[in-house]
Amino acid sequence: MTPNEFRKLALSFPETEERGHMNHPDFRVAGKIFATLGYPDRSWGMVKLTPVEQEMLVETNAAVFVPAKGAWGRQGSTTVNLKAAKKEMVRSALAAAWRLAAPAKLSEQFPANAGTASAEQSHKKPAQTARRKSQRPAKRLKSNRKSGI
Repeated sequence: MTPNEFRKLALSFPETEERGHMNHPDFRVAGKIFATLGYPDRSWGMVKLTPVEQEMLVETNAAVFVPAKGAWGRQGSTTVNLKAAKKEMVRSALAAAWRLAAPAKLSEQFPANAGTASAEQSHKKPAQTARRKSQRPAKRLKSNRKSGI
């Protein structure tokens, strides 16, 4: 997976916006960070999970998911080795992180299994062609484009 693919996946969640934090891009919903890109270097991302979710991912995909160092890692911050990652496993981790950060009303509109491709197809109905406010396209700030990540 490339940093751009990680970015596109992160921005695919409702009301997500990209901002900058400590000289690297982050992804937020309702002002809360749920993922970052480019730390410790360009080949890594990070998702904020619960410690239990983190443990499950690390046990099943140790080459991809690594607890962040220190207190952040003990609280669930999990680094993602982009070079070793597959799109579906990252989409699932991002979905879990997004649901933790999103306000309850918004999170309820996004099914728990929506991180998978089959779930995304199954929850779209033909009559749902108009986007609701909560499903508006993600915002992307120009300032992060300069960082090259």
